[in-house]
Amino acid sequence: MTYLAPGTEAMTDDECWERLDSTSVGRLAIAIAGKPDIFPINFVVDGNCVVFRTAAGTKFAASALLHDVAFEIDGYEPQSRTAWSVVVKGRAHEVERMDEVFAAEDLPLFPWAAHAKPSFVRITPTEVTGRRFHVVDEVAPDASVGWTPQTSEPGSDAVLPEPGQEYHPGAPQVRPG
Repeated sequence: MTYLAPGTEAMTDDECWERLDSTSVGRLAIAIAGKPDIFPINFVVDGNCVVFRTAAGTKFAASALLHDVAFEIDGYEPQSRTAWSVVVKGRAHEVERMDEVFAAEDLPLFPWAAHAKPSFVRITPTEVTGRRFHVVDEVAPDASVGWTPQTSEPGSDAVLPEPGQEYHPGAPQVRPG
């Protein structure tokens, strides 16, 4: 049984999958040669699995070698001042069978980067967990979590997505390199 700190609530399996199904960006954690690494990826849920595209490299090597992986999404709900996180632990493998490749090609999953990402990777979960907690009133979420004040009134702590930006719970803020 996993310990939950006071004020932290476990999410049900259905709630975890609802969050996964409504989010498009997460982080893939892998270990290669005993060294951890983490990568932002865009993904889709297919059945009870997480699917993403990749090119040759570390992510692909980790999946091709059938490594255990962890995948995480998180977000903040400004109206309820609730932060949440969902973690999927499982086995990643390259989608290789032709019928599975054709099925993956039909998923609404497209590379965000300009370079080709011809390979599909499927994470088959062995464990899915989620947690949420209320953000204490003393904390004023700001641009560091991707949100700005709803109004220009001094002292207002209500937040909404930046104007013109689509809401993606857990979407990391992309910063120029």
